Amino acid sequence: MTEQHMVQLLQRRGVTVEQISEIVFKLQKPYNDQLSQEDCIESVLAVLAKREVQYTLYTGIALDELAEKKLLPEPLQSILEADEPLFGVDETLALGIVHVYGMIGLTSFGYLDKEKMGIIRTLNDDKSSVHVFLDDLICGLAAAASARIAHQNEHAPDYSSKLRLD
Repeated sequence: MTEQHMVQLLQRRGVTVEQISEIVFKLQKPYNDQLSQEDCIESVLAVLAKREVQYTLYTGIALDELAEKKLLPEPLQSILEADEPLFGVDETLALGIVHVYGMIGLTSFGYLDKEKMGIIRTLNDDKSSVHVFLDDLICGLAAAASARIAHQNEHAPDYSSKLRLD
């Protein structure tokens, strides 16, 4: 398994690294005026290179594809077809990607899951395919890639000197 294999898997589901990197750029640009789109692409690819991320993507995408083919047992088949709001397993799976890069990734994931920008919105609104897991996995991937950049940004503001423990 390589990140290029994951890139191909995502492309087969209608998602490009560039679309994910656009989200990463929007998340991190306010904190890093030196940030480039190429930096964001590199970060997405670095996250995709992690085996635990690959396994998580495989699992979620396989469940979406099985649901499209109506091969899941009931009631799971109906739950995924309806994209039940209280299902929550899709977000839980995606958090496995987010936790690779800590709390920054977690807060970014929550923001992306609520705002659904870019390709995330496209996947969420697409009624011709099942993307119950994929939209959240892309949130997790973008959040992790964003957090990776944040951790590497030596010019990020340091708020620790302003903390008061009175």
